[in-house]
Amino acid sequence: MKTIVAAILSLSLACAGCAGMSDTQQRTLSGAAIGTAAGGVIGAVAGNTGMGLAIGAAAGAGSGYLYGKHKETEQEAYQKGVQDGKKAQ
Repeated sequence: MKTIVAAILSLSLACAGCAGMSDTQQRTLSGAAIGTAAGGVIGAVAGNTGMGLAIGAAAGAGSGYLYGKHKETEQEAYQKGVQDGKKAQ
């Protein structure tokens, strides 16, 4: 239980410095935090909290990064459409 609380506290403090990060970086960090919390709970139930924390953090960070890149691509496509629409007028 102490490990879970320490991990959540550490990630909460890390998230406080997100002001200068890009959206993808923020999503990666948020994904890692959420994954760590979920992995810690699952790991505690399964009997290996540390392993759960590590796996959860890796899976969450990867998911957050991929989602962030998807949203960047979506925004770029939207901006291209806006520019193309202005040219057509």
